[in-house]
Parts: sequence; structure tokens; C-alpha cells
Amino acid sequence: MEIRRVGVVGAGTMGNGIAHVFARNGFQVLLCDIEQRFLDRALETISTNLEREVAKGKLGAEDKAAALKRIEPVVERSQLASCDFIVEAATEKFEVKAELFRDLDRICPPGVILASNTSSISITRLAALTKRPEKVIGMHFFNPVPVMRLVEVIRGLATSQATFDTVRELALKLEKTPVEVNDAPGFVSNRVLMPLLNEAMFAVMEGVAEPEAVDEVFKLGMNHPMGPLTLADFIGLDVCLDIMRVLQDGLGDPKYRPCPLLIKMVDAGWLGKKSGRGFYKY
Repeated sequence: MEIRRVGVVGAGTMGNGIAHVFARNGFQVLLCDIEQRFLDRALETISTNLEREVAKGKLGAEDKAAALKRIEPVVERSQLASCDFIVEAATEKFEVKAELFRDLDRICPPGVILASNTSSISITRLAALTKRPEKVIGMHFFNPVPVMRLVEVIRGLATSQATFDTVRELALKLEKTPVEVNDAPGFVSNRVLMPLLNEAMFAVMEGVAEPEAVDEVFKLGMNHPMGPLTLADFIGLDVCLDIMRVLQDGLGDPKYRPCPLLIKMVDAGWLGKKSGRGFYKY
């Protein structure tokens, strides 16, 4: 099946970025969320980000207008039945994604591949909820999606070679670099990254150093473009906590125990940049 029309479920930070890159590369996009206000905000963000590309000379003004025209916002999930490919970018909670995959499996024709942008949740478990486990795969983009080249392409236990090849080719058409990864908690990126961020939080909680000092060590000593605590704020502390819990539950190793300070900050609503306060104030 030739993929021309793509459904993106979830219009948040990742979802609007995914819609952006598909539309910019010539695909028709149905961007779906539960409320129109989320879609309006997403379209505003996409327009701003496309304008930034125009200002940098990476895109013409007419290309921006054409890309925006290719995105159709929808609140009725049933409209996704017309899509050739679906990628889910909902909240990083298994229960939310499970409900979505059951419903998408019911709505979409049997030949349609269902991909998840999950950063840690088992593709195998999601696939088992459907009648098409061989057509379920992970397609994990990185934030900010229009800028970051990497896409982890994650095979579930039942994912077919044909499904993998299709999604790999799709990533290349989006001018991304697909990297093959097998299904495991956190895959490669977050299995390695999140314990690093979590340990940086322990260093702050235990009084080893202030957040600014921890970040400075990594920027100057390890040549990281931003420190681990700034990065955690950028990702969202609630997302970091969700991923740490997936790692802890899935791998059963105490080294993945979420830092108590992280739990406390999420409980307080200090979620990082998106809430105006995390390890830093915004």
C-alpha cells in the first residue's frame, strides 16, 4: 500500500512535530485530538515552527503555506479510517495507549500499519491488543521533531519484516535517520538517558551540587549541549517519571527507582518548562 494520507493521534509537543514533518514532506495529514483547542494550539505551533524554517532559508513561504494546507485537524477519531498509516503520540501511559490501539484497530482497514511514538512502553503489549500484531511497530521520534534526525524503529515480537521495511522507508522520506531497535523497556535511548537524568536529580536531592552546577559539569566536562536537569525540564518531569516507572516495572532492577525529589516535584505540579517551573523557573 502506498502511504499518502497519514493520521497523527495526539496534538501535543510530539504530535504536532510529527504532523509538521509529514506535511512538510508532502503527505496529507489528519491531526486528531479530543478537543478543538488542542488542535488550534498545535496548528499555531506548527505555523510558528515552519516560519522559523522560512526565516532560515530552509523553506519557501509558498512551501509553508502548502504544508499547512495539508494538515486537517479532526476531533472525531472515526475519520482516521481514511488514512493509509497511523502514528500515535498520546500521553506516555499504557492505559491511554491501550484504549487507543484497541479503537484504532477497530476503525482502520486491516492493511493499515499502526505505529506508536512511545518512548518506553512495550510495542509487543500494544500489538497484542489488536487483531494485526504483525502491523504494529514503534516509530519513536525525538524532540524537537522538525530538527532531530533520529527515529528509533522498534520491532515488537510479532512485527513483520514488511512492516519494518515500510516504516524504515517512511522515516527516510521524512529525511530522518531510522535506527533498528528491538522491543525492551525504554528501548535504547531512554534506557540509557533516563537513569542519567535520574542520577543527576539524586545529586541535587542529596546536596552534592545545585542544579546549575550539575548542568555545568555536563556542558563543560562532557560537551553536552544542555545539562541533564535542563533536559529533564525540557522533556517534562512527569514524562521522565512515567518512563522511570516503566523501566522499574519492566526490568525489576532497583537502579531504576525514580528519585524521590522527582516524584515530589511532579506531585507539586512542577513539570518543567511546560508548567513554568521545574529545576528552573521559566
